[in-house]
Amino acid sequence: MLKPGELKDAITKSKRCIWYAAFFSCFVNILMLTPPMYMLQLYDRVVTSRSLSTLFFLTLIVMILFVMMGIFEVLRSRILIVFATQLDKTLSERVYDAIFKLSSRHPGRVSSQAMSDLNAIKQYMSTNGIFAFLDAPWLPIYILILFLFHPAYGWFALASAIVLFGIALLNENATKNGLKKSNESNRAAMRLIDMNLRNTEVINAMGMNEALKKNWKERHKAFLDSHALSSAEAGLYSNISKTMRVMSQSLMLGLGAYLVVMMEVTPGMMIAGSIIMGRALAPLDLLIASWKQYKNTRESYERLDKFLADFPVERDKLSLPNPQGAIACEAVTLVPPGAKAPSLMGVSFELKAGDMCALIGPSAAGKSSLARAVLGIWPLAHGVVRIDGADINQYYSDALGQHVGYVPQDVELFEGTVAENIARFGEIDSEAIVEAARKANVHDMILRLPDGYDTKLGAGGMSLSGGQRQRVALARALYKNPKIIVLDEPNASLDEEGEKALYSSLLEIKGKATIILITHKLNVLQAVDKIAVLQAGKLVYFGARDAVLEQLGVIKPAAIANQEQAKQG
Repeated sequence: MLKPGELKDAITKSKRCIWYAAFFSCFVNILMLTPPMYMLQLYDRVVTSRSLSTLFFLTLIVMILFVMMGIFEVLRSRILIVFATQLDKTLSERVYDAIFKLSSRHPGRVSSQAMSDLNAIKQYMSTNGIFAFLDAPWLPIYILILFLFHPAYGWFALASAIVLFGIALLNENATKNGLKKSNESNRAAMRLIDMNLRNTEVINAMGMNEALKKNWKERHKAFLDSHALSSAEAGLYSNISKTMRVMSQSLMLGLGAYLVVMMEVTPGMMIAGSIIMGRALAPLDLLIASWKQYKNTRESYERLDKFLADFPVERDKLSLPNPQGAIACEAVTLVPPGAKAPSLMGVSFELKAGDMCALIGPSAAGKSSLARAVLGIWPLAHGVVRIDGADINQYYSDALGQHVGYVPQDVELFEGTVAENIARFGEIDSEAIVEAARKANVHDMILRLPDGYDTKLGAGGMSLSGGQRQRVALARALYKNPKIIVLDEPNASLDEEGEKALYSSLLEIKGKATIILITHKLNVLQAVDKIAVLQAGKLVYFGARDAVLEQLGVIKPAAIANQEQAKQG
């Protein structure tokens, strides 16, 4: 049973297309009576009267009706295509945003399955499978016409329809679990492939390909077995249905011949009855033949509807003034997506606009988690992060993001030019791009690239080295002078020249933005105003740089040792 929800609302908004398709289906189904009526007239009027003029005009009328039927067929097909396109326009951006919310909350569950589900629904709504549902309501009308021909025709057609409907129910029960298992097995196999593709370097370097391929083959075999079984069952019932329909039409001819011999119907009715019988049963036959596609689409519908419910649209918010950069964390507790234990516990500190704060501590202390909390990437289990006094959740994420610069630990650049990456794929502002590159001390390096700022980058910026990617990412973070900048290990891949350039950049932007710098290297601490020390998810020290360093040297020498070990590593 399909549950009402956002997806149903989107379909309802385009219900006029469905009504138009149903309207054109009326004409199509009425005109489907043209062949049997033509046969009826030929056998009962033309053959008996031997009138060529009657034959000519009947044939002319039938040709016109066939042309009209073709036009209506085309119109209802086009209407359904329009409907599918409208559904895509209504939901594609919404699904795109929900996928990114999924990625933010659950980094390990990155998947475009929801977009595939939307495409599956859209494709089904514009294929012949949907015609079975549009034509099925005409089944009683066709049977009524057969009753008008002769009661025996009507009862025989009704019995045949009941048999086919029973086959449809058997098909549903027999294939329900098999199709579901097949689809789940396929998704599991595809997820494994996606994961392997994201880690090809590690797999090739450590000779893991054969072992992982064996794992994939096991999942793929499970898919093949369940798919073969469900397809065989679906094919069995589809063939039974087709055989029953053809046999019913033939038996209808036999019944008609008997009634002709008994002088109860005319020869024309014998032929016309068989044709109408075939047309009456066609929707049921088509429904059974396309049942697998229908089941897959219904699963996509239910999965997509639940997905959209899990990631609802952001409610309307009052547009707040552009941030100045003051940051306050109040008793922040955070549990990373997919984890059970918190990585931050009761962290509280405050930065004024223009402060530069270093965030230090041993590995797994919660530094990157705090960065994601400050940026609003991961939801908090408790506490609040405030920007200029307002809860960060009161800002539109995209609006706030225009005033934020971020260099993550694992830098990713996107397919496009260097200039497009620095400009965050927004409108190209050449002056602002060059200014950001100069602030990041990467302008000269970019000019040495084959096409300078117009150099095309592959997926992930693969045409650049790790250090070059990190420096371009810094320029992207500084684009158009953001008020909040978070740098997570920005010097992790830099050589000595790159570290000097980074230090120079920090000095240049100091005081112009609130900067949080996560680092294991103590040499850049000379540029900061404040230091926050995290250990096991708790804030153990926070204050002015010299005061905290003094505390670390006197009270907690082990913390300094951890920093030196990390630096050497």
